[in-house]
Amino acid sequence: MAIILLGILGAVISAVLGTLWYSKGTPMGKIQLESIGFTKLSKEEQDAKIQEMKPKMWKSYLAQLALSFLTSAFIAFVMQEQKGLGTATIYGEIGAVWLCFVVPLVGQALLWSNVDPKLRWKKFFSESFFNLVTFIVIIFIFSFII
Repeated sequence: MAIILLGILGAVISAVLGTLWYSKGTPMGKIQLESIGFTKLSKEEQDAKIQEMKPKMWKSYLAQLALSFLTSAFIAFVMQEQKGLGTATIYGEIGAVWLCFVVPLVGQALLWSNVDPKLRWKKFFSESFFNLVTFIVIIFIFSFII
């Protein structure tokens, strides 16, 4: 039960961090908007696109929360199982998961996507490091609970 509650908490943490990370005013947000072609639209076209997407956004956020829940529940499970080994070990284990699984998956997704090749490296680093920062923040917060 604790892992489920921590998974929910971690999903909320991830949503908050994602909202900040990818907001319009950040360099990462600008990369994201540029990669989907949003910055090439006129102001009127941008406003129309936002209005068109608003009714559908809750589905995307719900799907993202579910995916973030899985990651957070995994982190909670690892932390629960490795309690006696200390937080440094958890950072190392989750860091290895990030480096060996998340980074290659992000890279593969971008390699085979239709993202502008000029933006691939920027998007790669933005998305990879967003995941790393999210993992670190979740571990930090969970370390006070577990």
